[in-house]
Formats: sequence, C-alpha cells, structure tokens
Amino acid sequence: MDDDGDVRPHRASWWRLPAFGAAGLALLALGVVAGAAWNERPAERRERAAARSQPAGRPAPSLAPSASERDAEPVEVSLTPEAMQRAGIATAPVRSDVVENTTTVPATITSNAYRETKVNSLVGGIVRRVPAELGAQVARGEMLAVVFSNELAEAQMKYLSMQAMLQADHQKLTRTQKLVDIGAASRQELEEVTAVHEGRATEMAAARQRLLLLGLTASQVDRLRDASHVVSEVVVASPADGAILTRNVNPGQVVGAGHELFTVVDLSTVWVIGDLYEKDLTHVRVGTPASVMVPATPAQPLRGRVAYIDPRVDPATRTAKVRVEVPNRSGALRLGMFVQMTFQIGAGERRALVPRASVQSIGGRTVVYVATEEEGRFVETPVTLGTPVGDAVQVLAGVKPGDKVVTEGSFFLRAEAARVRSSG
Repeated sequence: MDDDGDVRPHRASWWRLPAFGAAGLALLALGVVAGAAWNERPAERRERAAARSQPAGRPAPSLAPSASERDAEPVEVSLTPEAMQRAGIATAPVRSDVVENTTTVPATITSNAYRETKVNSLVGGIVRRVPAELGAQVARGEMLAVVFSNELAEAQMKYLSMQAMLQADHQKLTRTQKLVDIGAASRQELEEVTAVHEGRATEMAAARQRLLLLGLTASQVDRLRDASHVVSEVVVASPADGAILTRNVNPGQVVGAGHELFTVVDLSTVWVIGDLYEKDLTHVRVGTPASVMVPATPAQPLRGRVAYIDPRVDPATRTAKVRVEVPNRSGALRLGMFVQMTFQIGAGERRALVPRASVQSIGGRTVVYVATEEEGRFVETPVTLGTPVGDAVQVLAGVKPGDKVVTEGSFFLRAEAARVRSSG
C-alpha cells in the first residue's frame, strides 16, 4: 500500500464526527422541548389548546373565573362562640304559611278630589286681613280672610234707596185704596199704583239677594235700615271642615270677584293612585280588596277597595291608573307619599317565609345566611324573593321551611363573607 491509501481513510473519519455531533445536539433539544411540554401545567395546556381552536384574529376566552362568577360561589363563614356573641348573632327558622297570590304596584298618596273646596272672593276689593295659615285645620264658617270692597258698600246704598222707594210706594198704594173705597179715585188708578208697588218690591228682593251673594248674612241684611248700618268689609269664611291646602292671597292684595283665595280639603280620607300593569287588568276590578303599605309603618297596612280603574292604558308604561280610598283619621298619610299597593289576584298557596331582617343585597344578588348543623358555621345562600307579607317576605327559591337563617348580625356575616371571598 502506498501513503495515499493510508491518508484517505483518516480524512473520511474526520468529516463524520461533526455530523454525529449535530445529530446529538438535535436529539438533546428535542428532549428539552418534550420535557417542557410535559411539565407544563394543565391550565396552560388548556389555554394553548383553546387559542389554537380559535379562528385567526379572535382572542381566546379566558378560562379563569370572572369576578361575578367568584361572587356567585357559595361562601361559608365560621365564627367562634366569642365572635358570635360580639356580633349578636340570632337566628330564626324559615316558616311556611299560606300566602295569597297578589300583585304589588307603586302608588302615591293624593287628596280626595271630591272633598276639595275652592274658596273664592265674592266681591272685588282690597284684602285687609288673612288670619288663616297654610296647612292649618279650619272649621266650617271660620274666618279665612277679610276683604274691603266699595262694590259691597254701593250695593248696600242701592238697597237702602230701594227700601225707601218701596215704603213710599206702599204708602201711596194705601192712600189710593182708601180713595177708591170712598169713590174719590178710580179702579184704574189703583191698578196702576199696585203694579208700580209690585215692581218696586221685586227690585227690592233682587237687591237683597245681591247683598247675600256678595257675602252678607241674612241677619246683616235685615239690620240694614240706614247708612249707619252699611259695612264695607266682607268676611271670607271656610265652606267646610278641613285643612288649608293652598293660600293664594296676602294682606294688601287687590282681588276681583271670583278670585281663588284658598283650597280647603278634608283629609279624613285620601286617595291612593297606583299604576296597574296591563297583564293584571283582568284580575283587578272595581271592588277588589287592596292593602296599602306605608314605608314608615310596614307592619300596619291600610285596607281599602278599588274605587276606579282608568279605562285608558298609558302607551309608554303599559299601565292604567287605579284608585283606592283609605281612611286617614290620624293624619299620618301625607300627600305625595310613595307607598305600595297590593291586590289579591288568585287563591292562596303555601310558601316559605323569611324575616325581612335576614335578607341582604350584594351587588345584583339577594342572599341570606343559613346556619348549618355545626355550631358557628354559616353558608351564604342566594335566594329568589316574592312579595312582602307583613314583617316577612316570600322566598320562591333558595331555602326551605325549617332552615335557620340569621336575623341579627347578618351585616357582620356579610363583611366576613366578603373577606373570605377576597382572600380565596
């Protein structure tokens, strides 16, 4: 063999070594990638798979729970006996009772329009006094204002003039009658004098009636004998018992005949005007019993009956006005108050009831805190509520009769549940 044959094999082995090294490096890199993929957390693998399944250009949905989902998850709160005592925790059982099928609508207290009386000035003039105060209770015939009027004085002077002329005509009629009796006057003259006298009497009666219309009493007119009895002030009296709802006059103000001075309203009964939904119009009729709940006294609902249902439906709200008259002898109902009006629309059903104090609102959810069999352990439970029933409220879903709910200290449990939720 020559030297060239010995050199070629060694040169070929030298070029194979880099090739084997590159292959080894590739296998090593593949192992690292496979190990990383194997050690990847399941949540990350799901996110990558979801990202690959989404169309191009659309963000992949997050698989982590949202804030609202975290809030909706049930939360358990554990308290020591000392913490329960400090928070004043008290429980009450969920009870079951027969509850009437009702519908509740918002309503407003208004005055009884049939018992509102407008007080107008009967004469034109200048207001001298206004003893009546706004909102005061007044009795029928009580003085509300005093008006000085030239018109009234002129009407009285005209009445006195007619009174004197009537007396003169009466004397003339008496003399003519005597002359006819002795044949010194004809029957025609007597008839003419009698006609004038009767016309004067008619004018006198009209003048008297005008004085009564201007505000003088019958006794004042009867005492009107001469100019010394003429009065220039007329008293505006209350036409009914009630409260002064409006006062549109002050001393020194010039008013005309027919000017509205006051509004007197009897508040012993008031109207409750509500908006009845269109879907409930078939269940509520005139005469249907209704109860009115005042926020200030929720445990003492007022009872009444439907007196009127508006035949028109509001096209915007799809409701019709409904009116219920309720007593207000104590005067506790104020005009303009917002109340709730409830109507019975069907037979009663047995429902679960919880005390109102046990209900808490968290965001858009309504929850109660249910005591478990383990002492000091409570579960925040979402509930679906129905209509209020006295000091309780119906529960349509969430708890069942026999469960114990927290009535006192529920605010403390709400704060603890929020702390547990945020720490979790």
